[in-house]
Amino acid sequence: MTNIILADDHVVIRHGLRLTLEELGFKVIGEASDGLEVIQLVEKLKPDVLLCDLMMGNMNGLEVARRVSKQYPKVGIIILSMYSDESYVIEALRAGAKAYVLKDSSAEDLQHAINEVIKGKHYLGSSLSERAIEMYAQKTTDGIQEPFDTLSAREREILQMVAQGMTSNDISEKLFISSRTVDAHRSKVMHKLSLHSRADLIRFAQRRGIIPSETPFSKE
Repeated sequence: MTNIILADDHVVIRHGLRLTLEELGFKVIGEASDGLEVIQLVEKLKPDVLLCDLMMGNMNGLEVARRVSKQYPKVGIIILSMYSDESYVIEALRAGAKAYVLKDSSAEDLQHAINEVIKGKHYLGSSLSERAIEMYAQKTTDGIQEPFDTLSAREREILQMVAQGMTSNDISEKLFISSRTVDAHRSKVMHKLSLHSRADLIRFAQRRGIIPSETPFSKE
């Protein structure tokens, strides 16, 4: 039986997904509502598959996928999302996810995604463009490192928190570091990404799927 960890910051959604997965014959061995909690659960339970929401507080699904894929490459990662933007799909694949499934997909679509991921294959929901996989493969072949890829794990954490509207004091309390250290990391992020204002940072975070854009299920 396939063991799955389910991560979503909405209790009702997690409950519904758990029922669906169990009806499909899968076993949910753990649930999490926070990115850091997800990583701890993966380390403890070693699931076959991680079913992870794209947008979560503190650490988003992309960062979770990035860390889990590096530390536990045998875990198949599926990103669940409300957003069908091709850029989000590509970012998920680049972060190490094997599949990207929309939250309005059918149970059969989800089942197919899990089965494909277990086989080590990539999978996109039926409404998503296969071109995303082609573009991802092309970028991987080119071997070109983007500015975002130069950010450290700490810098990516702070990027998300700043984009979510948290102050330096808020972030320092959350991460147990000084506000001066937070400001230093934020300055490095702005420099590495060639950003000049918080508005630029927010727009960047939206494009990369780090924080929600305005319109879910869009095809922009």
